[in-house]
Amino acid sequence: MANAALKTPVACDFHASPPIDLVYLARQTLGDRDLEIELLSMFERQAGQIVDQLENPGQSAAFRRDLAHTLCGSARAIGANGVAAVARDYENGVSRGPGPEVEERRRLREMVAEARAAIKDLLGDR
Repeated sequence: MANAALKTPVACDFHASPPIDLVYLARQTLGDRDLEIELLSMFERQAGQIVDQLENPGQSAAFRRDLAHTLCGSARAIGANGVAAVARDYENGVSRGPGPEVEERRRLREMVAEARAAIKDLLGDR
């Protein structure tokens, strides 16, 4: 057997993948389109509220971690994998201090905005 070079995985570029994995969402909802719409609508509202709350400097670090954890779980449930990954990074970054947290919050805000825009495009005027 020839020596095969192992490829080192590179960091995922979530901007290269769709903001919402619709195949995953369809599997989670067993193809129930009404349920998909309900979940996407709830996520779109909740994600916006959480990002707004994270911008409030008066929130404790524990509260910000809890918000990020909630957002991560919600994002995973609908297949918003980029949001989930960045929310997890933010959750971990809160304990590393203000510098890393600010950068992670900026990335999270961008990913959430991208996912929310995709959801609004999917749902139209519903």
